[in-house]
Amino acid sequence: MAVPKRKVSKARRDKRRANWKLTIPGMVKCPKCQEYKLPHRVCMACGSYDGKEVIKVDA
Repeated sequence: MAVPKRKVSKARRDKRRANWKLTIPGMVKCPKCQEYKLPHRVCMACGSYDGKEVIKVDA
């Protein structure tokens, strides 16, 4: 089994772990109502997708 030859310093270890952050999802504006939504999904504010009303939304 592989065993490290030297102790890994805290700075080196933490530099490696620095890229494990969460990213926010890319949000786009709905072309119909200008609300932010996830791309390629139905807008929950107006119920439209690709310029067509897909679901009914209570006002």
